[in-house]
Amino acid sequence: MRFLTLGSGICLCGVLLFSCGAEESPIQEGPTQISLEKPDYFPAEQPMPAANPLTEEGVRLGRMLFYEKKLSKDGTISCASCHQQEKGFSDGLRVSPGVGGAQGTMNAMSLANLHWQTRFFWNGRSVTLEEQAIIPIEDPMEMNLPIQEAISRLQNDSDYPKLFSAAFGTEEVTAERIGKALAQFERTLISANSKFDRWIRGEVELTPEEQLGLELFFTHPEPSIQLRGGNCGDCHLGFLTAGDPNGFSGFHNNGLDPDERLKSGLQSVTGNDFDRGKFKAPGLRNIALTAPYMHDGRFSSLEEVLDHYNDHIQNSETLDVLILEASNEPQNPNDPVKLHLSEQDKKAIIAFLNTLTDQEFVTNPKFSNPFK
Repeated sequence: MRFLTLGSGICLCGVLLFSCGAEESPIQEGPTQISLEKPDYFPAEQPMPAANPLTEEGVRLGRMLFYEKKLSKDGTISCASCHQQEKGFSDGLRVSPGVGGAQGTMNAMSLANLHWQTRFFWNGRSVTLEEQAIIPIEDPMEMNLPIQEAISRLQNDSDYPKLFSAAFGTEEVTAERIGKALAQFERTLISANSKFDRWIRGEVELTPEEQLGLELFFTHPEPSIQLRGGNCGDCHLGFLTAGDPNGFSGFHNNGLDPDERLKSGLQSVTGNDFDRGKFKAPGLRNIALTAPYMHDGRFSSLEEVLDHYNDHIQNSETLDVLILEASNEPQNPNDPVKLHLSEQDKKAIIAFLNTLTDQEFVTNPKFSNPFK
């Protein structure tokens, strides 16, 4: 012990002598990198973009921009106008109104667990969160503000230049940095404390009806062996209950319309006739809070959604084979496409879907409006 004390004293003297004989180097300050807080059962292979690491300062700025009405032409709406926290970051409307009451054509998608997605919007036209975040600002049907005007407004604000400096090292506001900050905040919108999550972690038990619903949800039916299934998990995969993030494989024609009424969907991006009527399979976290449903908001309830898959599938050239071949009863090739769920089956699936509601997520102050 005496030896350790002596050694420490020698080291301390050396430090003091060095400090007296040379000018100390200034401490370099910069954004504080943080890790994404996620459960270990979420996929681990999706890396954080090297050009946009997650930082405390970037997330703080992104949260402010998400709720910032200056980013709309007339200062009346923000990203949060169409993506409201209490509604699972959707808005409860069939289609969302933009500046001046302009009406879009698509339902506002809910936002959760976005880090594990690689295509954005219903038709997949954006390949990064950073790119996706900018598009609604300029879209005439949404916020309708030229990006240069958005930059000017933020640059001339009394607070934002300092916030951009803290997040990115300089006070200069650019479109790229706006997108990066918004993307950082959106990546933190992780929903992982629903009853389903607590069941995964072994903290709670599901009711018998919820358990039946879970089994039906993740089972592809096979009537030849009397295996009943709801066929949901074929498109809404795994613990995330979201479409496959790999390229365009998470896009499906789910039988909403016959050939003559199909909208372009993914085809508008790829130009491929094979993609006609295909839309993104969204994540189903907090689905009970995010009505209405489908890309055009045509269904007002989960009951209507299940009725569609059970009895009202419209056949077409690009109908997804996972739906075409799914039935709980034997079918002939010329039979209408029907899932043949019982009323008990449908109630059980809806009971399971309700276990995906994460009250902590929709009330978390970290995601709330910072201007209130």
